[in-house]
Amino acid sequence: MLTGRQRRFLRGIGHGLKPVIMIGKGEITEAVSQETALALERHELIKVKILESCLMDRYEVAGALKDACSAELAQVLGRTFLLYKKNKEPRIELPE
Repeated sequence: MLTGRQRRFLRGIGHGLKPVIMIGKGEITEAVSQETALALERHELIKVKILESCLMDRYEVAGALKDACSAELAQVLGRTFLLYKKNKEPRIELPE
């Protein structure tokens, strides 16, 4: 579970990131979940963009993808959100 300070830190890092995963009208499939898990392994912190064609609510999408990848939700802002999952060898040093 992320603290408020850790979320704020991750939001600062995530501000400059470009979306790695795009969710469209196909919504959340097994393939999207696998790609997201792979991206989290590589990057630890990723930005996900929800396209206009997606019929699900942004919080539903964020929650479902977070649960599918066992990740933490750092931020939901508009139609984008940040997911974080600590690696075995972390690159991002979170504040206490």
